[in-house]
Amino acid sequence: MDYRKSLERAVIYIEANLREDIRVEDVARAAGYSYYHLNRQFVSLLGETIGSYIKKRRLADGAKRLLYTDERIIDIAVDSGFESSEAFSRAFKSIYRVSPQTYRINRLDAYVGAKERLDQGLLQHLISNVTVHPKIATIPEIKVAGIRGETTLSDIKLRDLWNNANRMYHKIPNLVEGGRGFGICEACNENTLYTMNDWVLFTEVAGYEVHSFEGLPPQFVRKVLPAGKYAVFTHRGSLSMLPQTFEYIWGTWFLTTEEELDWREDFELYDNRFLGYDHPDTEVDLYIPVR
Repeated sequence: MDYRKSLERAVIYIEANLREDIRVEDVARAAGYSYYHLNRQFVSLLGETIGSYIKKRRLADGAKRLLYTDERIIDIAVDSGFESSEAFSRAFKSIYRVSPQTYRINRLDAYVGAKERLDQGLLQHLISNVTVHPKIATIPEIKVAGIRGETTLSDIKLRDLWNNANRMYHKIPNLVEGGRGFGICEACNENTLYTMNDWVLFTEVAGYEVHSFEGLPPQFVRKVLPAGKYAVFTHRGSLSMLPQTFEYIWGTWFLTTEEELDWREDFELYDNRFLGYDHPDTEVDLYIPVR
């Protein structure tokens, strides 16, 4: 059964009443389902409950108003469905790790907690192209030889970086048979996750699995991915949609998971399921380190 239309109706209702007293039962009625049935579909297909989506959207809306308006915090709090500025502040700090006042002073539109509206395109992406419930896997240590480049969250230059890596592929000694590729994010750690936004530059390493670094030419970067436990998401389709997948991971899953994050580097794994940057059937696994 296709639940996309009912989820669309639910999201439209929520967004139209975001600053009103929304009851989850009213959302279900607007979608044409019982609360129990609709909530189950929210969790199954979108990775969170209706109540969680409403709360995070209200806080994200409040965060934008803190940055881009001069409204009083108490007015933003009440509009966001909270009885007091203190209650709003507690909920806000649980997501953004700082108070509303500090968030406004810092003037940083942070990536974590930036819960964007689920428009039709993003809704379809989450339903069809992302595993919203990751598998937990334990992997051995992996050695990677590659090149480093700069990018941002909103302008991921993966295509150019990988084109350069592929041109230099034949110069890498001790390659592991099978040709697995790895895109390693060198910025996603505890200190930067809450201060990154769409335009902060960070470095990414694009490389290939090797048996050893012996004889590796100096133009290549040596990376060791530590053995350990990871939450593994699968992204399907064009890599131009990777920012939306990461938005889900850090804006929804990260804020609701019971897994404890480990601040090793996260990475993308490219294997024989990678069919091209824009191929609709391409699959890439995203590894997020957990304890």
